[in-house]
Amino acid sequence: MRRPGLVASDVDGTLLDAMEQVSQRTARVAGRVIASGTPFVLVSGRPPRWIPRVADAVGLTGYAVCANGAVVYDIGNDRVVSAHTLDPVKLNDVVHSLERAMPGIRVAAEHPAPAGYQGTPFLTEPSYANPWGDGENNIASRAEVLGRTAVKLLVRHEGMTSGEMSRLANTVLDDSVTVTFSTNRGLIEISAPGVTKATGLAEAAALLSLDASSVIAFGDMPNDVEMLRWAGHGVAVANAHDDVLAVADEVTAPNTEDGVAQVLERWF
Repeated sequence: MRRPGLVASDVDGTLLDAMEQVSQRTARVAGRVIASGTPFVLVSGRPPRWIPRVADAVGLTGYAVCANGAVVYDIGNDRVVSAHTLDPVKLNDVVHSLERAMPGIRVAAEHPAPAGYQGTPFLTEPSYANPWGDGENNIASRAEVLGRTAVKLLVRHEGMTSGEMSRLANTVLDDSVTVTFSTNRGLIEISAPGVTKATGLAEAAALLSLDASSVIAFGDMPNDVEMLRWAGHGVAVANAHDDVLAVADEVTAPNTEDGVAQVLERWF
């Protein structure tokens, strides 16, 4: 591949190390990417409010793609540029269908909001347990959780793997929504139909007057598959899920060994 015109990277398990930090080596090469005038776009399942800490560590002020492609976020201006949403009717229909297929599920919903939003952008019903910890849970009734427009519905079942849940959910819901996962610990993430990290990154690239052929993208989990397929050059870190390894143009070192930096150092 020639020198990339845009660098796009997943965050957790890809850009960040095992301690969820940006290593010095990765920060240095990211700084060289930015200094060259090449856009560096974070593409994550994270909501906008979880982006600034990572962006600050890398020195990014441009665009980030959040909520698995549902949100394009302007980091420097703390502004949601676009949001593809699920309305309350769709949310309730989806949960009703999944409840019959997977009794015992618990749900949460992520609402479109910039990092500086002063309201409550994330609601969880009672007994919903986040795989990454429950410090941010804002408990509400299921009716309240599903009663506002959301960019992402999170569905948890502690007795199943995410892979099992995803296969069953795709069978039940067909193509009425997009189902994916970023951890295998009993959590699936649901977005509006057709919304993926690839569609979100395509939006960000278009804002920068760039197309897929100039993009190098890095990822590790099934929610990165479409992005790696879309990009001119898709790179999986060695710790990636098998589905990601299968579609990658290249496999680099794991996130614990600066896999993203090792590839970018060829040009920057």
